[in-house]
Amino acid sequence: MSYVQPIYRNRDDVTISPATPTKLQFQRRDRLPENQEVLWQIESGVARSITWSQEGELVCLGYWGAGDVVGHALSRVQPYEIHCLTNVEVSRWNRNQWAQLTDAIVHHQQQTEELLSIIHINPISQKLWQLLVWLSQKFGRNVDNGQTLELPLTHQQLAQTLGTSRVTVTRVLQQLEAEGKIRRQRRRLVVT
Repeated sequence: MSYVQPIYRNRDDVTISPATPTKLQFQRRDRLPENQEVLWQIESGVARSITWSQEGELVCLGYWGAGDVVGHALSRVQPYEIHCLTNVEVSRWNRNQWAQLTDAIVHHQQQTEELLSIIHINPISQKLWQLLVWLSQKFGRNVDNGQTLELPLTHQQLAQTLGTSRVTVTRVLQQLEAEGKIRRQRRRLVVT
């Protein structure tokens, strides 16, 4: 479902956009439209930006939630897609409105660098642990003795984010659980 934004005309018959952006809704597994003239501010839900390596491997470029700004204009990576991991509501900001998004664009850059630094941690057990901590801080909810990761990620999606195999992620998750760093609760991970 989408909400239509009215277009206003001034006395010289020049089209101008109102100051408020258009709100749109997307379903889980939908892809946000490609448009170099638009930035999407996520109001609710979670999306991830992705590309593919030359070998055809999916590469995760970021995870984005409420308040985050995403869009093809923020990346020079090709191909570049933004997929909804949950139902997502976004505000559509046209290029002439981007000045209002300065803080959110800076935050986007900071999050990209945080994820990049996590991806370069070694060994893989520490890398996966730091990713889970980062994701739980961003998308988690406080519970007794930890934070529940409220994000439906598969072992394969975690592997794609870290550039490793699903088998390795499964093995390291079992190791982290044995060490008491994580626990499973109703199909969700709790980072302790």
